[in-house]
Amino acid sequence: MIETPPSNPSASPEGAPSDVSHPRNIRSFVRRTGRTTIGQAKAFADVGPRFLLPYTTAPMDFAAVYARTAPTILEIGFGMGEATAHIAALMPEKNFLCCEVHTPGVGALLKRIDEQALGNIRILQHDAVEVIDHMLPLGSLDGVHIFFPDPWHKKKHNKRRLIQPPLIAKLAARLKPGGYLHCATDWQPYAEQILEVLSAEPLLSNTADASSGGYAPKPDYRPLTKFENRGIKLGHGVWDVVFTRV
Repeated sequence: MIETPPSNPSASPEGAPSDVSHPRNIRSFVRRTGRTTIGQAKAFADVGPRFLLPYTTAPMDFAAVYARTAPTILEIGFGMGEATAHIAALMPEKNFLCCEVHTPGVGALLKRIDEQALGNIRILQHDAVEVIDHMLPLGSLDGVHIFFPDPWHKKKHNKRRLIQPPLIAKLAARLKPGGYLHCATDWQPYAEQILEVLSAEPLLSNTADASSGGYAPKPDYRPLTKFENRGIKLGHGVWDVVFTRV
């Protein structure tokens, strides 16, 4: 296994910089081990310096980071980056700010960025909650993508789910009026929770009507991943929830 250090070498084992101290009531991830391939490690070295951003406690200047003024979409937890790269290629006019803590996934997306010549992605290898709290100004985002977050199937673990009222309140406050929040899951109980949490946030409005149960049709930009295709063939459902900032 090739070990590649995270983009912020001053981070503690819990992922927060050693000079930042604040309560951790919400966390966007759980640490998992994984193997970094030679290709992913090479992408860190060759592509990382341009596309990896350091975590700071200063508000981000999107125009400076992307060298242009464009709508900016935040993605929380992109896995191996398959959907992220697809959407970024489909929407070159938009900026994508992508948060993921797992080194193999970050390396995989860096590799895709290089192979597909994608210039509109930047990656923060850090806890998205701290990024939201300290780097994203209020009313700065045009969209948020949260695709297939860990469903934590066991009831006793449901409290570990990412989609909870405090996080959604933070995200809603950082969306511009008319900006959107798009969540997708293949676990129906989690879909129901997501719908309930987003519906309770006063700054958000559902794009779907009651006739669909409150769930949106899959937007064209979200691709069917290999994992999702396999689930569909097995009869599993997928639920998209899309709300906009009022």
